[in-house]
Amino acid sequence: MFYPLTAGADAFAMRLALARTAQRSLDLQYYIFDADDTGLTLLAEVMAAADRGVRVRLLLDDLHTDGQDQALAALDAHPNVEVRLFNPFANRGMRMFEFATDFRRVDRRMHNKSMTADNQLTVVGGRNIGDAYFAAKSDVDFSDLDLLAAGPVVPQVSAVFDDYWNAEATYPLATLAKPQSDAETVAFQQRVRQYLDDRKVKLRATPYGKTVLESGVIRAIQQEALPAYWGRATVIADRAAKVTLPPEDNSTHAIPALLKVLGGAQHDLTLVSPYFVPGKAGMDWLVGLQQRGVQVHILTNSFGATDVSAVHAGYAPRREALVQAGVLLYELKPSAYAEMAKENKGRGMGGSSRASLHAKTYMVDRRLLFIGSLNLDPRSARLNTEMGIVVDSAPLCDMLGKRLDDALLDAAYQVVLLPDPQTGHLQLAWITREDGVLRTYTSEPDMSGWNRIGQGFMRLLPMESEL
Repeated sequence: MFYPLTAGADAFAMRLALARTAQRSLDLQYYIFDADDTGLTLLAEVMAAADRGVRVRLLLDDLHTDGQDQALAALDAHPNVEVRLFNPFANRGMRMFEFATDFRRVDRRMHNKSMTADNQLTVVGGRNIGDAYFAAKSDVDFSDLDLLAAGPVVPQVSAVFDDYWNAEATYPLATLAKPQSDAETVAFQQRVRQYLDDRKVKLRATPYGKTVLESGVIRAIQQEALPAYWGRATVIADRAAKVTLPPEDNSTHAIPALLKVLGGAQHDLTLVSPYFVPGKAGMDWLVGLQQRGVQVHILTNSFGATDVSAVHAGYAPRREALVQAGVLLYELKPSAYAEMAKENKGRGMGGSSRASLHAKTYMVDRRLLFIGSLNLDPRSARLNTEMGIVVDSAPLCDMLGKRLDDALLDAAYQVVLLPDPQTGHLQLAWITREDGVLRTYTSEPDMSGWNRIGQGFMRLLPMESEL
């Protein structure tokens, strides 16, 4: 059984539901777990599960845990909770120094994202834990996608978790955090628990909290009316040992298995990746697909929508060749939610929020669907660890494909080549619909002169392998 979690509030509500209904175990594996309203509310529910006797395992990448050792130690002190950190910084107080002295090691990060309850239900996808991923921030909303799954694929997700939990690069928090006396631990634990409960109550009183409480997905589950999808599925994941091996050693990599699935396309391939840096090998692969009759569609971030401008500098020089090869190339607009709201296609999205694509999903012939954490860039392929689920379900693909088709013209720019009126030479142009009218831009939208200078400078740097 599968159900796509497209709306941020539903994705958050589903994770709360997993924590509240778990009876035996909760396994959480995340790259980012923000200490904001949604992150702390979820943590409060996870600790409540531990109080009921549920075994909780929390596995976090260490890159974004700076300054949180004491709080995590308070959680770890619970008899039913264990916290571990992946590829941790040895010097807990001087991380930048360690970047300078041990860059090759600390540059390798765990980008996986999963939450599994009782080895029966799991949520896997592109979302980290935090307000920006669950449509709870007014300034930015990451457009993302998760998959709720039950059935034989769940033990596969659990096996991936166990591989990382027991990996050479994973360390129990207790071996890293500064030791404290029992009295200090108990006192701080009480403060943390009170703070978590206070944040949970605060969130419930907000309009966003009301939206979460009224989540259509949760209501449908309670009424046994969730319009679920069915099909065979398998997990594609990097082995945890990937970070201990040279980047060029692909024996533990997920990307060969994913490319085998995507390369099997016969008619249509849709690639949705916020960070899209194909490199020469990727370009050859995409052009080869086009040449054998596969129509490739790509959706990535525009310059105005991206949250990593260096990635745009790595991607932008490839656009002309992609369009020339026949690829249908689209870039999400930062105003996507406002435009979709005008056309009544927003599906509850915040019209005032800046949109930024964060979903990593790939569709083959409107039959096979990958949802996970893996971007189409060198960092995902070679440096970080990633995971996702491939589902064989034409109805699921048809639903998501139609939703994407309906939104593209309003939510994105189509990047095309048009003749310059004066010289006749082909040049890049951006076509979109605004206020119901088609509009063509002949210079890159949302990019100032200073932005162009900055992008040009970044393209000179030898950093593509890090993107």
